[in-house]
Amino acid sequence: MSTEPVLQVRNLRAYIGTPRGVVRAVDDVSLDLDRGHALGVVGESGSGKSVMARAIMGLMPGRSGCSGQVLFEGRDLLTLPRKQRAEIWGKHIAMVFQDPGRSLNPVVRVERQLTEGMRKHLGVSRTEAHGRALDLLQEVGVPDPEKRLRNYPHELSGGMRQRVMIATALACRPTLLIADEPTTALDVTVQRQILDLLRRVQRSHGMSMILISHDLAIVAGRTDRTAVMYAGKLAESGATREVFDAPRHRYTHALLEATPTIDHERHAPMRLITGSLPDPTAPPPGCRFAARCSHADAACSDPGPQMVSIGTDHEVACLSPVQTSTEQITGGELVGR
Repeated sequence: MSTEPVLQVRNLRAYIGTPRGVVRAVDDVSLDLDRGHALGVVGESGSGKSVMARAIMGLMPGRSGCSGQVLFEGRDLLTLPRKQRAEIWGKHIAMVFQDPGRSLNPVVRVERQLTEGMRKHLGVSRTEAHGRALDLLQEVGVPDPEKRLRNYPHELSGGMRQRVMIATALACRPTLLIADEPTTALDVTVQRQILDLLRRVQRSHGMSMILISHDLAIVAGRTDRTAVMYAGKLAESGATREVFDAPRHRYTHALLEATPTIDHERHAPMRLITGSLPDPTAPPPGCRFAARCSHADAACSDPGPQMVSIGTDHEVACLSPVQTSTEQITGGELVGR
């Protein structure tokens, strides 16, 4: 098996035209995803997470454009003709969207939506596809799968629809699964069931997975690496445990500080990140978090930070990173004492 990452994103930029101007939704993002590993992508709403996922899939809306490289198993998806990309969708790369109610066809029964991809990409018979569909629904925890195959999406609960979406994404045993806010609008109990299901299936199938969320708690314990995005830029990336235990970017640190914990005092005010995201049509130069950061100075805007390595598996784009007692800043880079 190849040791190269299954996905390599290099200097990815995604732009969307609007009446107010061009939105720089993703701006010079680079990251890798190893085979069989799970990557969490977190950040506030509007940070560019979902647009990045759609750019990787080649599903950008009209009046938009992309540049850079998205290398999937060595092939640049951005330069492939649409017909060749269509052969990859579903069979090699699958996506679970935020809202299954809008992603599933309301006038088509579950069985047809589950089996279409199998029959197209795998060339299986109708009978074999039916049997596989039953197995998939059982795998994702849908009770009475024979009955559910005959249902329309509106006859299922939100949690069941999301399970059907996951089963549909897994139908062709893809190499890469992208889950974009897969638990939106679900209650807490169902959220945990869906997230645990995704992690279990990802591990059992040996898939690579990108799990996108605005909630840091969702990716904790369910991903191997975490990438933190802010206003279209990558702020920090590294092993999930290290990013959570020792966040270095001021934005990552602020996100974790603002996350409620079980030991939070009942009447104590919640910690908030003051300010708001910058205008995506006219982002500021340098660090886009500078206006909300109490540690920012002129150097943060001119020329601003670049991603630098901290240790062997941790990168941060911050000129005033959160430090440990064993580090100091020298010449714009972190150096161990």
